[in-house]
Amino acid sequence: MANLKEIRNRISSIGSTMQITSAMKMVSAAKLKKAQDAITAMRPYADKLTELLQGLSASLEGDGGSEYAIGRPVNKVLVVSITSNRGLCGAFNSNIIKQSNLLVAETYAGKQVDFVTIGKKGNDILRKKNTIVANHSGVFDDLTFDNVAEIAEFLMEQFTSGQYDKIDLVYNKFKNAATQIVMTEKFLPISVEGETNGASDYIFEPSKAEIVEQLIPKSLKTQLYKAIRDSFASEHGARMTAMHKATDNAGELKNELTLTYNKARQAAITNEILEIVGGAEALNN
Repeated sequence: MANLKEIRNRISSIGSTMQITSAMKMVSAAKLKKAQDAITAMRPYADKLTELLQGLSASLEGDGGSEYAIGRPVNKVLVVSITSNRGLCGAFNSNIIKQSNLLVAETYAGKQVDFVTIGKKGNDILRKKNTIVANHSGVFDDLTFDNVAEIAEFLMEQFTSGQYDKIDLVYNKFKNAATQIVMTEKFLPISVEGETNGASDYIFEPSKAEIVEQLIPKSLKTQLYKAIRDSFASEHGARMTAMHKATDNAGELKNELTLTYNKARQAAITNEILEIVGGAEALNN
């Protein structure tokens, strides 16, 4: 059994760790509220924009001539892997890295698969075995639509130039603070299948084809911004949950060590009493 000094040092160390994890939990909880409000407010707009775009595209003859809807044989794939810049958030990053590797090994086996990474954690791991075309980890320092739009424009240029035949997004979708859903979402080429109900009730100015051409880039930028916002909210939810569990586990360990310390101290006192009684008996004899 460890001596009393060692146990006291361990109790003190765990107490310090509990203070750190508890503070990180509160910080993440505060950030989560803001991030959750942002993604919750954005989803209806993004969904409605996608619905409108699909409805208009489906009412056009063919694909409307959009360069973003051209389907090609898939030989070269670009995967946008969205992780975080920091750790201590449970399996948040490892789930994305695992899904990204799964795409390379199974879904797109035998094809050229390159990556665009958003988040330092994913970039640090994926670059060891894969080709990283670009890393945009700095976007989390100032997460605005304009900054994300620049990344979306780069992705669109990579597709329209024929550099890649398909672009996928891999990210964590925010459900609640304790649950994040790993998503693999097609970014390009866009899908033009949708409902056409009610499309004939409107007069379009300019033409539907021109409206679609203007909406597509905006829809793609919004789709990427929503994915990054989802991942950002999921990160804080995962970190808050992880720090909550870490604080609870540290508390349980501290209680166990305190009990062990009290038992060891009681045993030491009992031994001292026995030695004193034994010495007194020896003197009397």
